[in-house]
Amino acid sequence: MRPTRLRLSDVACLRGGRLLFRGVSLDLAPGGTALLTGPNGVGKSSLLRLCAGLLRPFAGTVETEGRLALADDRLALDADRPLREALGFWAALDGAAAAAVSASLDAMALAPLAQVPVRMLSTGQRKRVTLARVIASGAPIWLLDEPGNGLDAASLELLGAAIAHHLAAGGILIAASHQPLPLAAPVTLSLADYQAEAA
Repeated sequence: MRPTRLRLSDVACLRGGRLLFRGVSLDLAPGGTALLTGPNGVGKSSLLRLCAGLLRPFAGTVETEGRLALADDRLALDADRPLREALGFWAALDGAAAAAVSASLDAMALAPLAQVPVRMLSTGQRKRVTLARVIASGAPIWLLDEPGNGLDAASLELLGAAIAHHLAAGGILIAASHQPLPLAAPVTLSLADYQAEAA
């Protein structure tokens, strides 16, 4: 098995000329999970994008070992394709096993919708599809931005079960959320505690 790790060392983030946070350090090994909290605009999504390599840190370092999958508010699936086919396209690019799509649909209770075009899915269904795409990727590091938004109680239970399975298999998770999530004993980082002091 390839090593999996995510390490942030004294990371700072500058966006639009504004220093969102500084001094963030975190070290997650297989089975590790972290919850990012704080009000809107504090930099939770930006920290996830730093971890994903989509942004560069203003200071400090971000080190990852293992593939990453990011789930945010962008579905990024072909709206005209049936759900299974649309998920299968990305799973193939990720090099995931053939059974990964079926397993991800089952994990998020989407199998009955497998042949429904993506554009016809409801908001809650689309959120579950976003999570199914992460599951199907086979990536050992999950980065979830507000994964509970738009989910009812039953869907939150599915999310909790999927996360527990991922961590038990040696995966790593970082989630940003303004609401409680079904996570067992995560490292909690309140980014409001890392805001730069006013000059």
